[in-house]
Amino acid sequence: MTDDSIMTDRPFWTEGEDRSSRWLITCDHATNRVPDWVGGGRLGIAEADMARHIAFDVGAAGLASRLARLLEAPAIFSDFSRLVIDPNRGEDDPTLLMRLYDGTVIPANKLADAGERARRLDRLHRPYHAALERLAARHTARCICAIHSFTRQLRGRPPRPWQVGILYSHADARLGPAMVAACRDEGWITGENQPYDGHLQGDSIDRHALAHGRPNMLIEVRNDLIATSEGQQLWADRLAGVITRVLAESGL
Repeated sequence: MTDDSIMTDRPFWTEGEDRSSRWLITCDHATNRVPDWVGGGRLGIAEADMARHIAFDVGAAGLASRLARLLEAPAIFSDFSRLVIDPNRGEDDPTLLMRLYDGTVIPANKLADAGERARRLDRLHRPYHAALERLAARHTARCICAIHSFTRQLRGRPPRPWQVGILYSHADARLGPAMVAACRDEGWITGENQPYDGHLQGDSIDRHALAHGRPNMLIEVRNDLIATSEGQQLWADRLAGVITRVLAESGL
C-alpha cells in the first residue's frame, strides 16, 4: 500500500504492488466516500442514495481485491465517490460531475463551478490516474482488468437480465469476445458490451490500455450477486480461472 493509504484525504489505495502477474486489477468506483472539503463531507443527498449504485459500484472493491489475490496481481482502488468526480471519465467529459443520476439530483454538483471542478481534478482524479499509470507501466507486458458492478434495474427501466457484462472497445477486441464466449460456456447470463457500451473516449481503459496497446477487459457483475463477502469470493473464484484461461489461449 502506498503512502497515500495513510492519508485521511487519500484519493486511492493499492494492494499487492509487488505481485508478479501481468494483470493489473482496477476498481474505479470502489467507495462512496466524500472528502470533508467537498460540502463538509456531504453532497446534499440522502444516506440511502449514497448507499446505492449512483454513489459507487456496490461490491466491486471486495470482488477486485479477492480477484487480485487469486491472480497474484496488483490492484488499485479509487477512494472517493463517483458523484464527487468520476474517475472513469475523461477530464472533458460532460458527465465528469453528475448533476442528476438515476432520478436523484446532486445539489453539491448542481452549483459546482469551474474552480470547484479543477479542485476535484487536482486532488482526486489526477492523483488516481497518475498512480494507475505508474502501476500499469511496471510490467512490460501489462494487461488491465477493470472491475465494476451494475444495478439490476434503473428507475423506470426494465430489469437487466445479465449476471455479468463483458465490455471491450471496437479498437481492441483481442480479449473481449473470447471472454464473453468463455463466460457463456460457464452458463452465466452474459452481456456483450452490456449493460453499457465498451468504448468511451477518455475513460480509464481508453487512457491506460488502448492508448498503450495493453490487452484489456472490463467486467461488470450485477451488484446483488456481490453485495456480500461470500458473493464476492464466489465470483472471484469463478472469474479468476476464466480470465487466466482466456489470456493464455489468446497467445498474447
